[in-house]
Amino acid sequence: MHTLQPYMRSPTWSFAMGALLLLAGVASIAIPVFGGIAASIFFGWLLLFSSAAHLGYAWTRRGAGAVLWQILVGIAYLIAALYLFLVPVAGMVALTLVLVFYLGVEGILELVIFSVLRPLPGSVWFLVHGLVSLLLAGLIFAHWPSSSLWAIGTLVGISLVFSGIARMTGVALRVSPAGVL
Repeated sequence: MHTLQPYMRSPTWSFAMGALLLLAGVASIAIPVFGGIAASIFFGWLLLFSSAAHLGYAWTRRGAGAVLWQILVGIAYLIAALYLFLVPVAGMVALTLVLVFYLGVEGILELVIFSVLRPLPGSVWFLVHGLVSLLLAGLIFAHWPSSSLWAIGTLVGISLVFSGIARMTGVALRVSPAGVL
């Protein structure tokens, strides 16, 4: 209970953040190309920080091979980051292919899990999840590259909407008269 104290003290800020997440999600769903570009730039920043980490780590390594490898990986991350910053729409197209691959592999693995857990109650949800993931991967890939204009932004928007709802609902539960938390 002690670790929840900071969250219980600021329900207004938590609710406001949830509302902002909800609004950002709705905006990303309404205009998915902007949400996709924002995601592309966000991934660019992640790659830039990863590049800096690899380049910094290179100087802690012993041996020319290890140093060279870390420098090459750092440079590759830096080039990918610059690409996403300079050409975010093209980066969004590339990220869409990564998304299709991820959904396809996830769908296959969920079906494998279902086949192993089939006798257990509730295992049908692994089947449903696997089939939906494969269907989504197929739909996005069938219309690629034009699906890049909506896929990333829409999925990021859906995630933001659910994050906002979860935060706002959590605040409502924390400040409820029943005193759930």
